Amino acid sequence: MHYTKKLIGLAAVGILAVGCGSGNSSGTTGTPAADSKPEATQETSAAPEAAPLAVAVDGPQKDVLDSSSDGQLKVLPKPDNSAPFTERVEHKLQEQVLGRVKVPGKTSAECPDGVTQKAGAVSTCNVTYEGAVIPYEVKISDSYKEGSFMTFYNAKPLKGLIVAKVVYNQLFQQYGSRSDATKLACEEFPAAQAVDFEADSGLTCQYWSKYGNQGDGGYETLRVKAGTYGPSFEQVR
Repeated sequence: MHYTKKLIGLAAVGILAVGCGSGNSSGTTGTPAADSKPEATQETSAAPEAAPLAVAVDGPQKDVLDSSSDGQLKVLPKPDNSAPFTERVEHKLQEQVLGRVKVPGKTSAECPDGVTQKAGAVSTCNVTYEGAVIPYEVKISDSYKEGSFMTFYNAKPLKGLIVAKVVYNQLFQQYGSRSDATKLACEEFPAAQAVDFEADSGLTCQYWSKYGNQGDGGYETLRVKAGTYGPSFEQVR
């Protein structure tokens, strides 16, 4: 199994048509008393080795596509240019999410109060991908003029999206070729989960390293975060 560096980016543009011992003053050397005991030495033991996680990651994820323009990532039917502006924005937001994660999935979108088509206007929309809801802020270009043939806008996700297959794929890409990393694995993730950007998602992956477990060999744990351009890993110390 495997994973890739993909997630919702922060802004999408749309167009619609991390001692010395003390000396003896007498000059003589003292000898220990017959009944004195050698100083005890404290033995330390390595920490218990972590258990392997449930999902072994041993290769790329076949469901993570190579291109964001793959036909499997299109939402059909596509509304035509005569459809209401809000409907066309909702359609475009779904395709933007699919194009970023590059994993086909069930999507929907809703802009509860519609998208206000005025210069500088900001509207709120919600895009759902495999049950995970990502809130979006949609801002119409300040240069928009009423009656313009095309409307430019920025669509900014307010949360990151962690997709299980994307994380597995990214883990393999990032650690699979390292000589000090084997036995890649993650806990079993939900298919998709919306999380705050750069915050600890509560999800973890791991790899086995000869340097782990205080140098005795063991698993290294990685926290999973949603970055601006995709999932990222942070070593647990």
